Amino acid sequence: MKTLADFDFSFQPSVKRDQLESLHTLSFIERRENVVFLGPPGVGKTHLAVSLAVAAAEGGRRVYYATLADLIASLEEAQQAGRLSHRLRTLVFPSLMIIDEIGYLPLSRTGAMLFFQLMSRRYEHASTVLTSNKGFEDWGEVFGDDVMAAALIDRLLHHCHIVTSGEQLPHAPAPGPRRALGGCVAQTPGSPYRRPSRQEA
Repeated sequence: MKTLADFDFSFQPSVKRDQLESLHTLSFIERRENVVFLGPPGVGKTHLAVSLAVAAAEGGRRVYYATLADLIASLEEAQQAGRLSHRLRTLVFPSLMIIDEIGYLPLSRTGAMLFFQLMSRRYEHASTVLTSNKGFEDWGEVFGDDVMAAALIDRLLHHCHIVTSGEQLPHAPAPGPRRALGGCVAQTPGSPYRRPSRQEA
């Protein structure tokens, strides 16, 4: 069982301990905020994501974990069986969802659209933790559609904590009109990114 206590911060000094300890209070779940772990393979992203899942489960919250590939496969299977609406409703319910390994495999257009539907339904209803070896500027390639990727990133980062580990991936602005998204990583540890109002933008 992977917990925060098992994580070797000396192995990944780029990870801010105070940010992770703040996340493990699970207050982000109460606020329905998201967490995105970014970094190259082998730097502990999955360990940290799973440690949040363990803490949430121990706290009595319902948790769902899947790799992105497995999640998409389950959605496609439900769609083919005529049960997509029921499956989407089921996946909105967990207070914490962990989606691992975004960026390792490209998605079909159908898969990308199904994932977008799920994230749109969970938006501001429940927290999602994602891990990716790709910077946001590469998500258009992963999802096969720059516009869809921009809309997805917009929803994810509306209330979001960004955790980088290993060599920092570039954080170029997301494709599409909301170019300000690229600045989300300049937050103080533990503080979520919040999309500026039109008056602030």
